[in-house]
Amino acid sequence: MINYISASFKWFFKLESASGLLLLLAATLALILSNSNLGEYYFAILESHILIGTQGFGLDLSVLHWINDVLMCAFFFVVTLEIKREFIHGELSKPKQAALPIIGAVGGMVVPALIYIVINFETGDTLRGWAIPSATDIAFSIGVLSLLGKRVPLSLKIFLMALAIIDDLGAIIIIAFFYSTEVQYIYLSLMIGSFLALILINKLGVKNFMPYLLIGFFLWYFTHESGIHATISGVILALSIPHRDNKKEFSLLLKMEHALSPYVAFGIMPIFALANAGVSIEGMSVKTLMSPVPLGILCGLFFGKQLGVFLFSYVSIKLKFAEMPSNSNWLKFYGVGVLTGIGFTMSLFVGNLAFVEYPNNMDGVKIGVLSGSFLSALVGYFMLLIVTTKKK
Repeated sequence: MINYISASFKWFFKLESASGLLLLLAATLALILSNSNLGEYYFAILESHILIGTQGFGLDLSVLHWINDVLMCAFFFVVTLEIKREFIHGELSKPKQAALPIIGAVGGMVVPALIYIVINFETGDTLRGWAIPSATDIAFSIGVLSLLGKRVPLSLKIFLMALAIIDDLGAIIIIAFFYSTEVQYIYLSLMIGSFLALILINKLGVKNFMPYLLIGFFLWYFTHESGIHATISGVILALSIPHRDNKKEFSLLLKMEHALSPYVAFGIMPIFALANAGVSIEGMSVKTLMSPVPLGILCGLFFGKQLGVFLFSYVSIKLKFAEMPSNSNWLKFYGVGVLTGIGFTMSLFVGNLAFVEYPNNMDGVKIGVLSGSFLSALVGYFMLLIVTTKKK
């Protein structure tokens, strides 16, 4: 596997490292607020509604829904730009480079889902949460890895970043196909028409963002009303943004990615964590953690992720479908695999979609995600610290 990292990839790695630490602070603040005297106001603000437009023509959503349906659309827009860039000219553009993180990501999605299903098999409605432990939080996992500095080989940093990006692609597919409500075909048709309009202006060579943004507003509204989760509109919009064929040409994709990424990393994601990580622990006990939803998520993230990533990667390397990252060994590789169990924001997001009709399960989701992510971060960090410490 290559031991080189592109300028765009290096810039993205530094951005996500700093963002991961800010996410930790936001989640900690959410837990403090939700378990203090301000807890009542914290939850009341999230449940309060904001109307944009008029009662006859407009959107009336809760603060939490504005964050999860609108702000997170910008997050998925930027993530899809990153995925598109990496597959066109980046670290995932060559099959040999992409093979290991793709195979590892598949294992890291399949095994956690199976563990969750086994634990929740007899509980009926809770099976809807099967995809929650399949996600990896890019910023948080990279943030933890960055604390180890040069102890960790560059090739493993590339592997973790690429795997997390592919994980996000998997989350996008899961959201589109498994967590959409009843489809409204009129709005679906308008949504498809908007996408075709975006493709048209792309083919016409339009490199000004405003036409894309204007159509994007309509695309978001039609997607929201169609029954498909609104964040998918961010994915569709990003896919239509043109990239360059060579380095000398102007790239609207790179311009938008660099312009928006800091706002997403240091604004939208901490706001999301602050709004979604709050859970009241009053009256909770070990028995609460042992109920099917939090236990399934905890085991899926902590055990399923590391086992899935490692086993699928191990087999692919032994069968020569992929190569071991350079300057690495199996212990270091396993340590990075443990860090993929930091699901945090992505797992919370999928949890919100999975149990939108069963909100009583959300406390269990938050407990499982936070405990599983914390364990993965703690064990992964200290494992890598130990195995990368040079013996005197």
